[in-house]
Amino acid sequence: MRTREGGRIVDEAAVIARVRAGEPEAYAELVRAHTGIALRAARALGAGSDAEDVVQQAFFKAYCSLGRFRDGAVFRPWLLSIVANETRNTVRTAGRQRSLADREAAFVEAEPLIPASADPAVAALAIERRVALLGALEQLSEEHRLVVTYRYLLEMDEPETAAALGWPRGTVKSRLSRALRKLGRLLPEFEPGDPLERARQRELERTRGGGDEGE
Repeated sequence: MRTREGGRIVDEAAVIARVRAGEPEAYAELVRAHTGIALRAARALGAGSDAEDVVQQAFFKAYCSLGRFRDGAVFRPWLLSIVANETRNTVRTAGRQRSLADREAAFVEAEPLIPASADPAVAALAIERRVALLGALEQLSEEHRLVVTYRYLLEMDEPETAAALGWPRGTVKSRLSRALRKLGRLLPEFEPGDPLERARQRELERTRGGGDEGE
C-alpha cells in the first residue's frame, strides 16, 4: 500500500520491512503520513483535548505490534482501530461524558477546513449543517455513530471501515444502512446533493433490492 505524505508517496510495506529489519527511525515516515487522519478520528470519536495523547499512544502501540502486522494488510485501518480503542479507554478512564458543546468543537476540528475563499453564506450553511449532523449522530447508538464516522466523515472505503472497526463487511453494510435511515428521519431537511443523503439513498435502493445483511 502506498500512502501520500505531503507531496511524495510512502511505500508502507517497504517502511514496515525497514523497521522490522532494525531501522526504527523509518517508522517516522508512517507517523507523518497518518497523523492527520489519526487526530481527526480521535477528535471525532470524542477524545477532545486528549486527542494528541491518544494518537501518540496509538502510534506507540502500533510500533510495538508491528511484528504481528499481517503482510499485505493496509496500515491505516489497522492504526485507526488502535486509535478507536485508545479513545474509548481514555474516555472511560476519565469517567466523563463530554458535553454537546465539547463534541461540537471536536467535530468541527475533525472535518476538513472550509476554504477561506468560500462564500460566507455558503460557509455558514456548511457549519450549520455540520452542527445539525452532530446532534443527529449523538442520537445514534455507538455502533451506528462509529460506522458513519469512519465511512463518511473520515472518508474510508468499506473494506477499510470493516478492518478499522474489526467487523465483517456484512455487518458494516447492515449497520450503515440502518444508521443512514435513522439519520434521514432525524435530518429530513438534508438536500439531495449532501454526501450523506446520497449515501442514504443508495442504501435505501440497495436494501429494497436485497434487504440488509446480517447484524
